[in-house]
Amino acid sequence: MAKGSISVDSENLFPIIKKWLYSDKDIFLRELVSNGCDAVTKLQKLAGIGDAKIEDEPRFKITVSIFKNAKKLVVSDNGIGMTAEEIDKYINQIAFSGASDFLEKYKDSEDKGAQIIGHFGLGFYSAFMVADSVEIDSLSYQEGAKAAKWVCDGSMEFELTDGERTERGTTITLNIAEDSEEFLEEFKIREILNKYCSFLPVEIYLETDKPDEHEHHHDDDCDCGHDHEHEEEHEPKPINNTHPLWMKKPSECTDEEYKEFYRNVFLDFNEPLFWIHLNVDYPFNLKGILYFPKINHEFSGIEGQIKLYNNQVFVADNVKEVIPEFLMLLKGVIDCPDLPLNVSRSFLQNDGYVKKISAHITRKVADKLSGMFKNERESYEKYWDDINIFIKYGCLQDEKFYEKIKDSIIYKDIDDKYITLNDYLEGKEKKDVYYVSDALQQAQYVNLFREQGLNALVLPSMMDTHFISFIEMKQPEIKFKRIDSAANDISDEAEKSDESKEKDDALIERFKNELNDDTLKIEVQALKNADVPAIMLLGEQSRRMREMYRAYGQQAAAMADMFKDEFTLVLNSNNAIIQKIETLSDEDANLVIDHVYDLAKISHSPLSGEQMTKFIKRSNELLGRLF
Repeated sequence: MAKGSISVDSENLFPIIKKWLYSDKDIFLRELVSNGCDAVTKLQKLAGIGDAKIEDEPRFKITVSIFKNAKKLVVSDNGIGMTAEEIDKYINQIAFSGASDFLEKYKDSEDKGAQIIGHFGLGFYSAFMVADSVEIDSLSYQEGAKAAKWVCDGSMEFELTDGERTERGTTITLNIAEDSEEFLEEFKIREILNKYCSFLPVEIYLETDKPDEHEHHHDDDCDCGHDHEHEEEHEPKPINNTHPLWMKKPSECTDEEYKEFYRNVFLDFNEPLFWIHLNVDYPFNLKGILYFPKINHEFSGIEGQIKLYNNQVFVADNVKEVIPEFLMLLKGVIDCPDLPLNVSRSFLQNDGYVKKISAHITRKVADKLSGMFKNERESYEKYWDDINIFIKYGCLQDEKFYEKIKDSIIYKDIDDKYITLNDYLEGKEKKDVYYVSDALQQAQYVNLFREQGLNALVLPSMMDTHFISFIEMKQPEIKFKRIDSAANDISDEAEKSDESKEKDDALIERFKNELNDDTLKIEVQALKNADVPAIMLLGEQSRRMREMYRAYGQQAAAMADMFKDEFTLVLNSNNAIIQKIETLSDEDANLVIDHVYDLAKISHSPLSGEQMTKFIKRSNELLGRLF
């Protein structure tokens, strides 16, 4: 029998663990089950190279048992086991070799939580977050080894004695503390196991309230006299899938398997659009599946779910230090076995290996999309409405992603065809790109463009406002202009005579006097469509700045008022109504002027309640004059 005291050059470690990890208490079960999994896989490796003998090949497993009345939670495996010397080395010494560093580094740090504990070899001691005392019963695989028992009550004192275990493996018994009795509830333990251990490579079983005399039996080769043969017929299924889809080769997986995995893991019964299966062994080990879900046009509030695993052990959702931020719109799993299971966020941000993984994932996604554009154009266009926000956001966030994907970016035009920017600009000297942000509201302008054989791109989302500014920065020769800022391309502008200029000036003056709006610019142009008396144009840059500021919330929205909308009323000199205004009496002319103005505004944006009331009254008056 050995007794000892664990030496730490600072205050008691256990209260610190309890305090700092309190919000993530359930991490303890992940640590203990992961340790059991490691014990099994180590034994399998040793047996594989002939360094360990396993008679009557057992069914390797980990069993989590709940004894609610006794207030015990037990985690047992039939893996490699430990000798007394190994317990002393791995539990008493190595686990605490980093304790001083642990205390020093995190004593005043804000970086607290589940990430810190495994970094210092303290994973096993997370058990003391929920337990008053912990026992280890273990028997090593080594021939002639003696069973060993370790007991610690959390006071830094331990006892290490001969044990009574007769089957190879390790059992950890937690005597649950009064403030942690929630971990004696089956639903709680099942929830934790499902979260962290659903894909561990060793089968995991959950048992509840077994009779006391069978507490220590967690293996198949039990000689207690219990009818295991009968029990075998009704043996419950493991709670985990030991061979998750991402661990298989892509060639071994069917489309239905990918879809089923997506439904089961993300509880999303909308089929994914397509997916990317990552399978890399060199220069680093990386496996995973990224799904492109069907998403809405508006970017606000969209977030996917990328689950990070380490050797099939769940680590966390959406770890932005490993997964590029723009990929967070996707859903999927990434398994990085070479990443430490528990590390601080600051470590991940500055680790070169992590950056290489992130860059590789970005490159694979870009390659997939570029390949679809070149080889599966029809499918690519079919998915575009759902994936374009993701691609545009990726370009804004990641320079290298943009460089790889820029030639695969397509745009829908006003005829519902998909074209590239190069297609749109082909043969044009002036690199102006007209676009529609609201096809219904801007229908009049779209019709004017169509009648002149002109084209425009459809860019309806808030993301597009940011994206077109980004493209203009990357390609300064290109200027995006919303369709309601265009006049020259839909007019027959020719050199005007002095007499025409005088008539135009008189018409403009008449409109200004009636409308009485100093902020409104008024022009006269000969629009190609003679049916339209006037159109309202809106300055591109001021409008774009207002929209961008409004997208950033209330404070920024207040700043948007600094950029006043610059409206221009364009009177169509080819239109019969405009031509006849000079022949009308002042009363009739003013009635027509107000109506022409309102018609131009309606084609641009809805009238206010007061404006609409006046418009309806005036419409009735004009109709009345016909009879």
